[in-house]
Amino acid sequence: MGWQHPYVNIFKHVRVEDWKRSAKEGDVSTYTDKRLKCSVFRIRGPVPANSYILVPKNSNQSLGLTGRYFYLLFRPTPGKYFVVHLDVSVEEGLVVRISFSNMFKEFKSTATWLQFPFLCLVGPAPTLVRWTCLMLDLQYTLSVYLNRCYSQLKSIKLCANMAVKNMFTSDLLLDPAKLMGLASSQGTGPIPRDMSYPVPKGGSWHDLYDYIRFPSEGTKLPFDSIQKGNPRPESSKYNPILRLNRIIGFGGATTKCALWSKSGDAVVYPCHAIIVSMKISSNQQRFFIGHTDKVSALAFNGNTTLLASAQTGNHSVVRVWNYHKGNCLAMFRIHAHSLSSLSFSYGGGILCGVGKDSHSKTMVVVWNTMNVSKAGEVTILAKAHTDVDIHTMKVAFFDDTRMVSCGRDNIRLWRVRNGTLRSCPVNLGEYHSLDFTDITIFPSRSGYIFEIDYSRVVVRNVRRLLPAQPQHANHREKWTFNTGPSIAINSISVSSSFCATGSEDGFLRLWPLDFSAVFLEAEHEGPVSLVSVSSDSLQVLAATSTGNLGFLDVSSRGYNTLMRSHTDTVLGFSVDGIRHHLTTASSDGTVRIWNMDSLHQLYDFVSEDSPCSVAFHPSEQVFSCGFSSGIVRVFDISSAKLLAEHKYHRGEVVGLAFSPDGEFMYSADSQGSVALYNASEEDHNVIRVVCTERAPDALAVSSDSRCLAFIGPSEYIVTIADSQSLDELLHVDVSILDVQSPRLDSALRVCFSPASTEHLLVATSANKILWVSTKTGRLLREVSKVHKHQCSSLAVSEDSRFLLTAGHNAVKVWEYNMQLDINSQVMFIGHSQPIRQVSFTPDQLGVVSVGDAVFLWDFLAHPVDSLTDMSGVQLSSGMPRQTAPLPSSPPPPLDISSLDRFVCYAVLMFSLIQAAVAPQPGEEGIKLKAVIGYNGNGRGNVVWSPDQGLMAYSCGCVVVVEYLHTGSQRHLQGHSEEISCLAVTNDAQTVASAAGGNNGSRSLICIWDVQNGTCRNTISYHRGAVQCLTFSRDDRFFLSAGDFSDPEVALWSSKTFQLLSSVSVSGPIHDAAFSPSAASQLACVGSQGAYFCLINTHGLDVDLKVKDHRLVKAPAEVGDVELTALCYHMDSFLFTATNRGHVCVWDINTQRCFMTWEADEGEIGVLLCRGNCLLTGSNTRWLRLWEVEAVQGVKPQEKVCNGEDSGTVVVLEQEIMLDGTTVSAAFDNTMDMGIVGTTAGTVWYINWPDNSSIRLISGHKTKVNDVVFSSDERHFATCSEDGSVRVWSAPSNELVVQFQVLNQGCGCVCWSPSSSKERSCVAAGYSDGTLRIFRLSSSEMEMKLHPHQVAVTAIQYSANGHVILSAGKNGLVAVSSPMNGGTMRVIRDHKGAPITTIQCVHEQCKNFGLDGNEMWLAASSDRRVSVWAADWLKDKCDLLDWLTFPAPAYFGVPPPPSLAAFCPADPSLVVYTGYGVEKELSFYCLAKKQIIKKIALPDWATCLSLSCKSQLIAVGSKERVLKLIKSTSGRFQDFVQHSDSLQTCRFSPSGTLLFTVAYNEIFLWEVQGLTSVFETQTL
Repeated sequence: MGWQHPYVNIFKHVRVEDWKRSAKEGDVSTYTDKRLKCSVFRIRGPVPANSYILVPKNSNQSLGLTGRYFYLLFRPTPGKYFVVHLDVSVEEGLVVRISFSNMFKEFKSTATWLQFPFLCLVGPAPTLVRWTCLMLDLQYTLSVYLNRCYSQLKSIKLCANMAVKNMFTSDLLLDPAKLMGLASSQGTGPIPRDMSYPVPKGGSWHDLYDYIRFPSEGTKLPFDSIQKGNPRPESSKYNPILRLNRIIGFGGATTKCALWSKSGDAVVYPCHAIIVSMKISSNQQRFFIGHTDKVSALAFNGNTTLLASAQTGNHSVVRVWNYHKGNCLAMFRIHAHSLSSLSFSYGGGILCGVGKDSHSKTMVVVWNTMNVSKAGEVTILAKAHTDVDIHTMKVAFFDDTRMVSCGRDNIRLWRVRNGTLRSCPVNLGEYHSLDFTDITIFPSRSGYIFEIDYSRVVVRNVRRLLPAQPQHANHREKWTFNTGPSIAINSISVSSSFCATGSEDGFLRLWPLDFSAVFLEAEHEGPVSLVSVSSDSLQVLAATSTGNLGFLDVSSRGYNTLMRSHTDTVLGFSVDGIRHHLTTASSDGTVRIWNMDSLHQLYDFVSEDSPCSVAFHPSEQVFSCGFSSGIVRVFDISSAKLLAEHKYHRGEVVGLAFSPDGEFMYSADSQGSVALYNASEEDHNVIRVVCTERAPDALAVSSDSRCLAFIGPSEYIVTIADSQSLDELLHVDVSILDVQSPRLDSALRVCFSPASTEHLLVATSANKILWVSTKTGRLLREVSKVHKHQCSSLAVSEDSRFLLTAGHNAVKVWEYNMQLDINSQVMFIGHSQPIRQVSFTPDQLGVVSVGDAVFLWDFLAHPVDSLTDMSGVQLSSGMPRQTAPLPSSPPPPLDISSLDRFVCYAVLMFSLIQAAVAPQPGEEGIKLKAVIGYNGNGRGNVVWSPDQGLMAYSCGCVVVVEYLHTGSQRHLQGHSEEISCLAVTNDAQTVASAAGGNNGSRSLICIWDVQNGTCRNTISYHRGAVQCLTFSRDDRFFLSAGDFSDPEVALWSSKTFQLLSSVSVSGPIHDAAFSPSAASQLACVGSQGAYFCLINTHGLDVDLKVKDHRLVKAPAEVGDVELTALCYHMDSFLFTATNRGHVCVWDINTQRCFMTWEADEGEIGVLLCRGNCLLTGSNTRWLRLWEVEAVQGVKPQEKVCNGEDSGTVVVLEQEIMLDGTTVSAAFDNTMDMGIVGTTAGTVWYINWPDNSSIRLISGHKTKVNDVVFSSDERHFATCSEDGSVRVWSAPSNELVVQFQVLNQGCGCVCWSPSSSKERSCVAAGYSDGTLRIFRLSSSEMEMKLHPHQVAVTAIQYSANGHVILSAGKNGLVAVSSPMNGGTMRVIRDHKGAPITTIQCVHEQCKNFGLDGNEMWLAASSDRRVSVWAADWLKDKCDLLDWLTFPAPAYFGVPPPPSLAAFCPADPSLVVYTGYGVEKELSFYCLAKKQIIKKIALPDWATCLSLSCKSQLIAVGSKERVLKLIKSTSGRFQDFVQHSDSLQTCRFSPSGTLLFTVAYNEIFLWEVQGLTSVFETQTL
């Protein structure tokens, strides 16, 4: 959708004035507005729906506009109403209507319609209403209000009454008051000139017009409305600034809800008001957020596509979700409370729920959910009230109209018939008084298991479960059916082969179906409240009433704990930034320490005394805890030892803190005592205790460890004291700061600003935050109404850019330096109880909030560019400060666990090329041999000299000079960004190339000497990209033109390449050219028209001026068009092309267009004239040759004429359809032969006399996923996202055959081991889960296999070629036969994590104690590598080793891949790299079962390949660096030739060649001799 950038003028796009693609109804007219001084549309009518403009005309058509922001330039008619409807497509294929009007009084929403009141004009528009620029953020609106992903704008309907100038879409946030300048790094920029409102000289835009943005900012009106706002605050630039990452917690309202997904790879459970879906392999969580109270029930339909949830409370709400997409399909209320059970029918068409009505009677409701996925429609089928108790109710699997329930003293069968719900009880006989707890075979709390005959409504069988009977030597009493203790069963789950029970004694037990004996049991820390067997019967989920959730692996008998949680309110927390540990104190009487990366509980401290507060030491593995009794205890975690215990406090310890330098500790109690401790000593002796009247939960230490702030001696006083002595420095009375308040204000919380210790923030009981000077006590500023309830916690980021506050259930992020009102804060919800504490993590990458559970948020407000200027700001990371190393060769490992990570990252990105260690000339370990492909993204990036037989083109950031007679290539390397255009001198001795700048720097133009391949000069002038380059006919001058962001034409000397002159123009430039006959003339064309320029020479001074100082517009007869290309005719004529397919002929002397004709139906981007032949190339893929000799006989006239109308015949001589839009063309002087480049990545040779075309260069248009050599190295294969597999010959690098699969991406490819051409095959894996085998000799597909249901990520023939191993995105590895296509086996060990690598090698496995003649390995994204021994002819495949590499939590998306390979010289060594604690290569010895060697890397690896010779390793990275490493010594060289991240590198079988791939750039390197190459640099 590149044509939509930077914006799309919608009226121009549909040619609204023609009314062919748009429609009008009612009173729609045009008039000239006096203010705007242009023609606008006026829509009038008494009923808005009867007068409108509709775009597009037909409902079955779509605008297809993908821009995130919609802009409307309009003026409501005074005294009238207006309505605007936008129909928007979302990714799910649904069409949503967004409407806004001053008729709407309130916000309304359904699943397919959002109605917003236009609150700027409540009621009819006033008389003085102004022209308005309205911006709607469509992506944000759909995400927030409907939880859907925006896809495209389908249609627009503008209804009366209004005047409209235009409307447009863009991905840029544009400022209507800004007309000039560049787009900023935040995505904002000036509004296009043709979309702007005129402002008189010296006037102010905002004094004349209104700018309205939605979502709105800077207003106290309802958020669900469109209203005026202030400029966007910094905190809202990050969308969102907080993102919920993980939650530590389980349960809330119940611990009896947890569900398996159908695939068994995820568990769904409630955590208070949030529903969590957790991957059991990686503990990755995703969330279903929408409930406002604790979730009390969950239910899946049979295939787990629909998820139903209910919340507790007086007005229970039921939500139905699309489980896989995570969006809410429907929400409905029932007049009940304590909704305790939900059950879906298997097909998802029926949902039943059990709760209590307003009279506390049991109420059962049955809903029809057949249409919930399509229209969000849910209706009540039946409802019933009953006095019986119901614990659980489920829909029968065999009949959607029948249900079964159980509860205290009853089991009942239910049926829906004719809109009524009726039930009948099961006759329980003597067991009628039991408490039934679950439904499968009806267990009871007394240990009885009942089987019910459904048809006869009677008990068929009763079993009683007894614990194992103890054996006593002297006395043995036999238990009978009615005697002895039984097992109180809370939950039961039955599979086809066994039954699982969860009981009050804490045991999960597995029984045979006849319950004859327990064959497996697992003991838990508390009563087991839930058991659930997965659909494949391999795992059993168990939950306990103490907040633990885990599962039992039946086959391995291993137990995995998924989540532990506090069972009561979390009162406070502290973070150990060094070890990524989190300690929490809870009302449940425990103090727990968690690993923040894995969420695992590491320690649990239980005390009879209730903990109140906790604090980690800033550097040591020590934490302190304050208790309700007033005791303060200090613990050493590493030795699990109590270091100190102090009893100086009289009340509960509500405040606890260490100084940032770790020298002192402080505690405060509820009775008013503040204590100072010496934390440098192990026993933490008390230095001083200060007593005040009252001290609430407030204690803060300044970042420089000099000051301590606390509340006291009264609740109105904040004291600032010396942190080393507690001597008072300042008292601040907050009650007198607001003399207007009728009530005395008291202090609740205090907090220092880390970067400015002169600021103390105080939260008060009047719901204010005060900024107080720590030097004078003066009030600096304040903000009111911070939360609806009092602020319970506040924290400031270390750079003092952001402030966190917590109030009731919400967290707010504020901009610290703004006037903190509603226009500088963003609120986040999720907690169901008041938040007790919120704070930034020490590394400033996250936020932690606690209350009902522990919420871990990603903090997204630190882009690289915002941290480059940190002068005067000292940041502490919670870790020992280390001096950041200067870039060296190679750079040493950097500390990445603190905020310094961002600073160092910024330095590395800005000096990417400089940081890479380039080899010395002549000592390169590899040499670029060939570039395969052509950059179809450029323009004018193919040049040709027919006399020299020389062609030059660009691929990435390399200029390829190819000699067509010999086929040899020379590579000009000097750019670090993708090259946009080229130019060649007329003598073909010099080539100029231009590429965009890096990180805001200016574009680079390189001047190359073609003969020796050296760079003669470099030019850096244009701020944006370079649009075109050209040399004058006599090669005296050189011209460059900037793109739309910097529309400037620069004239250079071709001899010295010094800037001679430049001229700025008013709009984007598309093309420029020198006159071939007049050396002093040149012309440019662009969006505004044509510029005829003159070069004036005065001695040594050269000046470039626009002729007559004016812009020449395109003729009116061709409409509102842009001029896109131009070329000169020898006889003072100029041809220009338009974006609508016209060719215009101009007289250069009079600057008048005297002739036009329609040469194409689309945009013409290339014009070329030789003699009387004119070439046009367009985006319709047509390349056309015109005979234009008749143009010379036309006398220029005042009026433009059409060629056909005037009798002048312009003849279309020939045409060829190519494979893409023409972007470059170069022809000989007779226009007989030429070279043409297209957006498909192809360079064609065109021969008009023969009417033939030959493909010279063929590259992939989309991302190349894999490249691999055949075993004999005579061919290589590539595959791409476009579904193509291409086979190339070597060493000519010519395309042999292409296999294309439509509508699928090809993710991987491999060769069969056979070297015979007749038997040689290529196998490829596709995104639909299929494998295809192609035979090279017949150029046909030989076989299609479908072993996977998801995309194939890796494929490999076995070493002997007997089988094909392939892996899917779901982690399953399939072993398939290439003979019959059958799937021989499926290996599930990596299930749940995508496989990134499969490799097979010949190796006798007896040395490892296993039978097999080959080994293979698989690496998955969860950092696991499995190594296997196989003999496929004997159908043997045994696991040889299983490697797991630890890693901290990763905050990027996605994480670096896990890569592994056998060492070619010794297959018993496995080389691994991936995300981990360090960036490194690990060498694992299969014989010794340990890592024997490591090589450090400066960047995360994205691809890896090992050479079979010379112990070379190639490693590619996202930073575009290819690193060549000598594995024996660690010495290396860096190569930075690619313009994008490397995704593939692959040595040839012989090790003499190396392929590297970055997006669609394929480079082939020749591996040089290695005797003296690696003598300088060592990793």
